[in-house]
Amino acid sequence: MNIPQHNTRIVKQTAQELGFSYCGIAKAEKLEEDARRLEAWLQQGMHGNMQYMENHFELRIDPRKLVPGAKSVITVLQNYFPDQSQSQDTPHIAKYAFGKDYHEVIRYKLKTFLAILNQNIGEIHGRGFVDSAPVLERTWAVKSGAGWVGKNGNLITKHSGSFYFIATLIVDIELVYDDPFAKDFCGSCRKCVEACPTDAIHENKVVDGSKCISYFTIELKEAMIPAEMKGKFNNWLLGCDVCQDVCPWNRFSQPHTETAFTPIPEILNLSTKEWEDMSEEAFINIFKHSPLKRSKYAGIQRNLKFIGNME
Repeated sequence: MNIPQHNTRIVKQTAQELGFSYCGIAKAEKLEEDARRLEAWLQQGMHGNMQYMENHFELRIDPRKLVPGAKSVITVLQNYFPDQSQSQDTPHIAKYAFGKDYHEVIRYKLKTFLAILNQNIGEIHGRGFVDSAPVLERTWAVKSGAGWVGKNGNLITKHSGSFYFIATLIVDIELVYDDPFAKDFCGSCRKCVEACPTDAIHENKVVDGSKCISYFTIELKEAMIPAEMKGKFNNWLLGCDVCQDVCPWNRFSQPHTETAFTPIPEILNLSTKEWEDMSEEAFINIFKHSPLKRSKYAGIQRNLKFIGNME
């Protein structure tokens, strides 16, 4: 029996059974090119106040430092494209935050994934990551054949667009590695660059995180959003989907089937006034399992005031 081939079949079958949309595998190795690119991005201050991006540099570029003895990086994608839209007059919230916090949902799946592999393959040491540790998920997704990184910095898949969460499982067993996705299908299209309300998308797939609406509405913990951003938020209360909504590849997006991502009714329907009148107690109760809790009640109220005084 070809052990790596046999184990790879188990890995991919398990990913499918757990509801992941894609599973690919790459060899665990140091990401030399990404190290140079990340260092330049940080030196230009494009991470804004996200100081954590400066931490654990060596861990970000080498999975073997995250998981001693690591041989394989398994990448899985979880579709989150909703089949429902927000009412026109409600403040905009990025689609990824419509339902339950993806960290909770996918972290549980990754733990289950590793447990099943241990049962069916033998003792495996590994760790699962979903936007929660210094892992360059998009690079590993490309290396595992999932798709390419677009001009907007998002992973784009050829058959179903970019509304995906990316998660990685780093393990200490050798598997059969997929071919990297070698082509960039963005071509000369610049729709995302031209549509970005804050001009955060630069040439050569460089996104200035310190200018992104998602940064201001989620990551920025200051009491005030910089005045120079006035009039540029287009009613985005949390996150921003503009660069994905205009991407031609997302015409192929299909609604997800993950019940945990079923939209919270308040997100779809609340008017600006209803958001403004919401008490902190109600916010905590409604959004206790939602990504909105990351911005906290105070952050949401700050964002509301900012987009409400844009004239």
